[in-house]
Amino acid sequence: MNSQSIVWALAAAQTLLFILAAPLLAGWVKRIKCHQQNRAAPAVWQPYRDLTKLLKKNMVLAGNASWLFRAVPYIIFGATLLAAAAVPLIAVHLPTSAIADVIVLVGFFALARFFTALAALDIGTAFGGMGASREMTVAALAEPAMLMAVFTLAMTAHSTNLSVAIETVLQAGLVLRPSFLFALLALAMVAVAECGRIPVDNPATHLELTMLHEAMILEYSGRHLALIEWAAQIKLMIYAVLIIDFFLPWGIASEFSTGALIVGVVAATAKLMLLAMLLVVWETVLAKMRLFRVPQFLGFAFMLALLGMLTNVVLETGG
Repeated sequence: MNSQSIVWALAAAQTLLFILAAPLLAGWVKRIKCHQQNRAAPAVWQPYRDLTKLLKKNMVLAGNASWLFRAVPYIIFGATLLAAAAVPLIAVHLPTSAIADVIVLVGFFALARFFTALAALDIGTAFGGMGASREMTVAALAEPAMLMAVFTLAMTAHSTNLSVAIETVLQAGLVLRPSFLFALLALAMVAVAECGRIPVDNPATHLELTMLHEAMILEYSGRHLALIEWAAQIKLMIYAVLIIDFFLPWGIASEFSTGALIVGVVAATAKLMLLAMLLVVWETVLAKMRLFRVPQFLGFAFMLALLGMLTNVVLETGG
């Protein structure tokens, strides 16, 4: 096997790792959250059991559901899979991350969200329309904030490619950059909103007055619901990996030797576990906010991202 085949095999293995590890990360978050709240905790592999159960169940479809409603779960899973392939997890400069940058990544998320909203409207229920409306409102505010945050990092690296940005941070070493601090806070707030976590949304609730994402997928069942839930778990892991890639990239493999790849796996696992603990603390101390306050939350995230970009221009580029 030549070197080109090896790096493509590594890229495929990294994407497969995203798919397989995402439910484990979701299970880890749920388990430590239960411990934090003094509740009986399920096993960390409970999400695997839930997905397996859903995959085995028969699907129940609404009588007026069109082909779009049936196709959307596969589109969501496929778009999320492509997004995962573009994000470096254990190594940089893999071929899949070289052909897509952070703007393409945002485009994959937007594509999945667009078709989710279309499917919610397709069946014509009140919950579907309500959830699609709320999701689009959140997206219109979250996407500019996310783009502004990643552009701050791209300005430092002079590239929107994720591998180049990560390598720039690695080469610079541990440098305290105010722009990165603003961008980190903004990206973390956007990640909370995009992944439907507290205080913007509560993935464990089905109250019609508070639902965002869940309202759009209420009509799905069986393997369709399994694909959507699995894609949501992968999306959570993608955002977590983006945060550690940009702000804590140390340990990620910059060469394809066995030792470097093992260190990359260990470092990514440790950092994801730590980030999950911070997420649990965040969700434990905060309460679900009212829907009408979500624009203020995301507006603050945008302001932080803008401050990060301005700080970068003034302090780091001397503009």
